[in-house]
Amino acid sequence: MRAEIGRSAANERHVDGQLHAASLLVLLSGLHFVSTSDWNRKEILVILADQSEKGSRVTVTDCIRFCIGIGKAEGKMNFSRNNDIPLPDLLCGRPDRVTSKEPHFMLLVLSLIFVSGMLRVILKNYEPAILTVLSLLGFCIGLLGREFNQIQQLLYPLLKTSNYVFLNTFLPLMTFMAALEMDFYILKNIFWQILITGITSFAAAFIFIGYIVMQFNKDKWDIQSCILFSITIGITDPLQSVNPLKTIGVSKILLDIIRGESLISCGVSILIFGSVRDFGKWTSVFKELYTIGGIIIEVVGSLIVGSWSAKIIQYMLADIFGDTVNNVILCFSTVYLTFYIAEFLGLSGVVALIALGLLLDSLSFRPGIDITISKFLFMLSFSCQSFIFTFIGIVIGCEDIRHFEFHNVTFIIILFVTVNVTRMITILLVSPILLHSCCEFNWRWGVIIIWSGIKGSFSLILAPDIHNLSEEKVELPQMFLIYVLAISVLSMIINSTMVTHSAMTLGLCVISLPRQMAMQNAILHIQEVIENAIILSKTENILTNIIWSTVEEKTKIDYPNIVPTDHFSENTEKNDLSPTDEDLMEEARLHVAIIQMSSFETQYKDGSLTEAAARILIGASKNYGIVQGKFMSIHDVSTYVKARSWLMKVKKILVFLAYRKDNMYFLPPGKSIFRAFIYEIVFSDEFQYTGYIVTILYVYPMMIHLWPTVRDSYVGGLIIVNYYFVFLCIIEATLKIIIMKNKYFHHSWNHLEFCIIIFGLIDIICLHLVRQKPRDIVLIQCSVILGFLRIIRFLRIFKMLLPTLINVTEEQIKKRLSLMYCITKGYIQSQEDTKLLIKQISTRESIFQQLYEILEKNKREAVKELGLIEHECREVVIALKTKQAIRNVLGKALKNLRFLWSRGIIDKIEGSKMKKLFLAKIKSLNNFPMTIPPPTPEKFLHNIVWLENKDVLIEFFKEKAQLACFDYGDIICKEGEMPQGIYLIISGMSSLNGSFLHFGIHPKLRAEAKLPATFTEYITSGDIIGELSCLLKREMGYTATCETILQACFISLEDLYESFDVFWSFLEDKMWLKVALNIANQYIKAGIMGEELTYQKYLEENNIYMENLSSYSELSIYDETMQYVLIVFGSVINVVTEQPYFAPSLIPPSCFQIQGTSDINKLLIVRKEDASLKNESLEKECFDTEKCHQFCRRFTDENRISTLNLNWRSQTTCCENRTTTRPECCSRWYPDNFMALLCRWSQPLIQGTLFNLLLGTFCLCLKTTDMDI
Repeated sequence: MRAEIGRSAANERHVDGQLHAASLLVLLSGLHFVSTSDWNRKEILVILADQSEKGSRVTVTDCIRFCIGIGKAEGKMNFSRNNDIPLPDLLCGRPDRVTSKEPHFMLLVLSLIFVSGMLRVILKNYEPAILTVLSLLGFCIGLLGREFNQIQQLLYPLLKTSNYVFLNTFLPLMTFMAALEMDFYILKNIFWQILITGITSFAAAFIFIGYIVMQFNKDKWDIQSCILFSITIGITDPLQSVNPLKTIGVSKILLDIIRGESLISCGVSILIFGSVRDFGKWTSVFKELYTIGGIIIEVVGSLIVGSWSAKIIQYMLADIFGDTVNNVILCFSTVYLTFYIAEFLGLSGVVALIALGLLLDSLSFRPGIDITISKFLFMLSFSCQSFIFTFIGIVIGCEDIRHFEFHNVTFIIILFVTVNVTRMITILLVSPILLHSCCEFNWRWGVIIIWSGIKGSFSLILAPDIHNLSEEKVELPQMFLIYVLAISVLSMIINSTMVTHSAMTLGLCVISLPRQMAMQNAILHIQEVIENAIILSKTENILTNIIWSTVEEKTKIDYPNIVPTDHFSENTEKNDLSPTDEDLMEEARLHVAIIQMSSFETQYKDGSLTEAAARILIGASKNYGIVQGKFMSIHDVSTYVKARSWLMKVKKILVFLAYRKDNMYFLPPGKSIFRAFIYEIVFSDEFQYTGYIVTILYVYPMMIHLWPTVRDSYVGGLIIVNYYFVFLCIIEATLKIIIMKNKYFHHSWNHLEFCIIIFGLIDIICLHLVRQKPRDIVLIQCSVILGFLRIIRFLRIFKMLLPTLINVTEEQIKKRLSLMYCITKGYIQSQEDTKLLIKQISTRESIFQQLYEILEKNKREAVKELGLIEHECREVVIALKTKQAIRNVLGKALKNLRFLWSRGIIDKIEGSKMKKLFLAKIKSLNNFPMTIPPPTPEKFLHNIVWLENKDVLIEFFKEKAQLACFDYGDIICKEGEMPQGIYLIISGMSSLNGSFLHFGIHPKLRAEAKLPATFTEYITSGDIIGELSCLLKREMGYTATCETILQACFISLEDLYESFDVFWSFLEDKMWLKVALNIANQYIKAGIMGEELTYQKYLEENNIYMENLSSYSELSIYDETMQYVLIVFGSVINVVTEQPYFAPSLIPPSCFQIQGTSDINKLLIVRKEDASLKNESLEKECFDTEKCHQFCRRFTDENRISTLNLNWRSQTTCCENRTTTRPECCSRWYPDNFMALLCRWSQPLIQGTLFNLLLGTFCLCLKTTDMDI
């Protein structure tokens, strides 16, 4: 390395200051010289002494030379050096004696990390000031290195390291981080606009800045240095350009436009530097053309490498066995691995990393890991920027800066102004395109983009290569670094301040009035939740001595920048600030899109949505979110994904081409032994595969025929092979015609065989005529054409591959159907999640109603699409549902395992083993079959949740159930008619259309309840029709119409009532509970977010029960055992305030006493999960009439079900005999069950106080000794 340093130093600039001959002799006497064949130590000393005596200037900074340290890129430089005089190896103006032996570079690196961390704390993460201070600190360290040997020890490895090492160390991570922060879906929508903007920015910087540098620079740079400098100074830092805007609420699209334009200009600049670096390799006259072609190949190849790396890293990070450390290591290593693989292949590592970062998003990582990886990469990228600014400052400090004069300051100011003017010209040139194609772009955005041209680390890391790649060396190469660093610091400080100030002044970060109203509504909702929590906390005995006024004062939310409610009303009257319905609707639409995307990500993290489905749904949401007034429907998603249309067409074509033989159809009549023998030959597999083998063997002669240089040597052999092939085809066709006769031409493949024979015979005839008339041009041309037409003979091979192609197509169709089913299901769930929050994002009742209607309409269409998919491919849907059920069960098991692990119940080693076991089962679901045959109608009875999979109940209904089939358009039941029974849908889809949904509310109160005028729902496999009407014994409230061919399991009304008698009253209560849970899940979930109200949840925890409340009866609610009280049927009022509550709704915790106002009122109560309250609630139940009666019934039901497992058939016979009364029947079932008889016959006496006391005491004794209810 010293030899190269000495040779390059001999041809560079001189600096002020002369060394006397004596000083030189003393200085050089202790130096290590490079042994060369032309020079020795003595000759060098004599020459330097002579030059000193003659007054020649010997440079002090020849020691370091810009090419010695960070500016040197050995492997990439291609310029000539003069080997006249090797100069001594000096460092920072001092002899290189100690530093090469004792490097302390790690002390410098660790000190910089500590200082940068302290600066982030002191300067509150203000990166322009931090990086500026670090550059000044590096400059001071460089100055000290020129004076002190101890500092020189720290700087030696830095100054001796090639710049190519720093370029390949820092640039990959910063590039990947900048690309990772960009939204790929927004880039895809406005890719061409960003590409044009980036290329225009690069071209403008190349032209204008290059011209200014050549005109105003006094350092006498050559044109190549000026061009490279203008390209370097024109790069916009993709990290620093958007940092000032990320936290002030500027549009995401604007940020991605700035970031995308910066990435493109950075990528183009690095490609140009690489082309200049490799330009000297080409020796051809057309080396410019080769360079352009190389750039194109480099870009395409780099994009391919980046996309494949993205797929690999997605596969690796999706492994459920990977922990956080492994994922961070894999992600970090993949970044550098992708960069170096691309560079090794002669491609651009930067372009490959841009593609890699764009194709990765939050869904690419395992749930919960994306934030950790982003923080880790952000830490490393900031460290890289800190190192770059500090190292450049150190190199400048080590150089001789005495030539820095006032005109250099003037040139820096001119450069800074030129950079911003060039930015302005760029935006003026591309603004017509952006205005036409980007609906949100305006002149305000243009101002922000102009000021966002901040320079930074990307320019600084390329600055040393300006001198390295220049063919003519300048006298002061350190000025490249000084100018680039000065422009970077000025743009970071001034531009970042101006861009923030401009965004605030122009109103780009001000919350709009509709958003303020939505924010106010959300804050009011949160405040209401806080007040309810305070009210509930006041009832706890342990909190009685708390000063609640202080709690209420400290928990009151005062959010800034929110317009008060009275201000809205005043301005509404003045029409000043009142937003129109269109503005509010558009703002609500944007909120809906955000909520939907959040729902998709949540579903993916929960495992209910696949990565592909979540990615498509989020992409479609962002794609349609920028369209003003557009609410994304399921049909938009279907159009976006283009699920299965072309695959179905391909399958139809393949099926049409498939040769389906029917042996019986071509059986020869009579007793002809010859035809029977031919029949056995033609329709045998050996005959078909013999034809395929002959066709495949003809490949080699065909290759020789199409190769002119070889064909002339084998003309005779090719003619004979052609004869044999045509002859075999004729024999095959003749045998088929003997059996099939005129039906031979009814098959398309036979048409192909016949055409092959015809063309073959014509080809033979033409060849024979050509041999007779070798000079006939027409015959020769016809023979050549027919020779090329022999290729159609190989189409017969395609027939052999048809079954495989059909199977592959069917698999792809199934995958597409699975994907579309997951997409539709995820979309429906997002609509449900959005409906829960529209009260918080809509401020007017009209907007709320419009949003609700739109969401409900989109949900109905999605449910209909879901039913059609299920009807189209039942096996695929059943497999998906089964797989999802397994995934949910394993997920709950993992959740319980983590809970036990966190409480110390399970040891860490045991818990780790169990976790791996569960994860292995989850991973095995990747190999789950694509299709599962549908179960028989009898097995569908297990899907009725209120049967609870009890064998005695299923066996009972198995004999009563009937299979009912309906065609498309058939009416299952009509609105207003009495129910005939219940229908459990096995397959197909039905629509439910009703005039109104009254939920049992009294007719006089329905107007006050504001019920919807009409409703429409779609139900599919597993749903039940007619449950509520059968329970109430009332007319049907809707008309059920078949949307597809439908199969259902029908249970008549008589059989259902008989089951109520046999399994009194267990079955009826369970049916009511299931209906109530469905109503609560569908209509009241907004008030109980986070609570899972499902029948499976009830079976697991038994924390949900129902209360019956008759008209004018009162009930105390929200005691210490109740968490939620929901009215699911009927209506009640608050006894204290007379506030009405209509079904379905959640009764607030502030209500403690209610009274029924309808004929039938059903309450759904969710218990608290507090085991300490069980004994108190038990005592209260024992001395309460209704609770006691409920306990007795529950006790009876439990014992009855266990007894019926043994003798239910004999009991059914007893019940079917109508001469036996119901109490006698019950006593015959349970002769020893005192509780059953007591509960049944003591109803008239149960209101007595003494009986209440005795019965309650008896129940308490039983419950504490034998039962656990």
